[in-house]
Amino acid sequence: MILAGDIGGTHARLSYYRQDSESGDFIAVHEHVFDSREFRGLNEVVLKFVSETGVHPTIASFGIAGPVRNGRVETPNLPWVVESSRLARDLHLDSVSLINDLQAQAWGIQCLGPSDTVALNQISAKQSPAGNQAVVAAGTGLGEAGLIWDGERHQIFACEGGHCDFAPRNELEIDLLRYLLTRFGHVSYERIVSGPGLVNVYLFLKDTHRGVEPQWLRDEIAGGDPGAAISKAAVSGKAPLAEQALDLWISIYGAEAGNMALKVLATGGVFLAGGIAPKILLKLAGPLFMQAFLSKGRMQPLLEAIPVRVITNDKTGLLGAACYGANRASAPEVVVKSG
Repeated sequence: MILAGDIGGTHARLSYYRQDSESGDFIAVHEHVFDSREFRGLNEVVLKFVSETGVHPTIASFGIAGPVRNGRVETPNLPWVVESSRLARDLHLDSVSLINDLQAQAWGIQCLGPSDTVALNQISAKQSPAGNQAVVAAGTGLGEAGLIWDGERHQIFACEGGHCDFAPRNELEIDLLRYLLTRFGHVSYERIVSGPGLVNVYLFLKDTHRGVEPQWLRDEIAGGDPGAAISKAAVSGKAPLAEQALDLWISIYGAEAGNMALKVLATGGVFLAGGIAPKILLKLAGPLFMQAFLSKGRMQPLLEAIPVRVITNDKTGLLGAACYGANRASAPEVVVKSG
């Protein structure tokens, strides 16, 4: 039995999988979603899940938000230090796989079917050769990963590109950068293209008097999840200030996705993962995202041939963690065959 985890700053998703011996498909047996912030560390979450299910894993593999180095990660959006050796000890296993959450998302792409993604552009089969791919995920933070095509299979790597310097493209975004510099000192793309980042964009527009905040929205923001309240108000069209914030957010998301496509030369496609994209799919399908994605001067023709898809299957990270763990257990060198 494979114990897989997709661990973010907001939710810790755990599931047991068994792998079908004929098809190779991963079939979920037990699954639960925990509030990450209610626990002092991943070990507590995992042991609670194991105790509740009464199942002992033979393989354990976790994708977690943050840079994993030598089996250890200090999570940027939680006060956690996670060590694979300690997890292995607690689970009575020889080893536990610990990888970046976007690395897990990238592994999970090969497990997806046609109904698990939605295209934001239309690319003909002749325009879409096998090649490198990129994953960009906005959620509690902004994660990025790449899949390098070596001619036979994709080699997956994680990165921390979401923490790169934000590059404004116009006067409004220059003002946004100045505003955020006074608050954070260093302004990364994650400070904007994330759930908390949407709040930052909204506050910028409000504090610089570019819109009026309705009282009902102010109450919702104060009484719950600010990012969710702003996003909901924007999608419903009830609050122009929220719509303006989401539009600016989407445009910057598109610009950074285009940046990632150029850096990885992702001719095989760019995938938008994370919890936010499926919830604002109608907005993403509008002109703003793709306009920003394509607006790269002389490189626009290259980007026009790159498929961009939103991942709508929220189990992708879990599937990817399970796939990685199974491959690592069966082979000394981890590789992924191209889907």
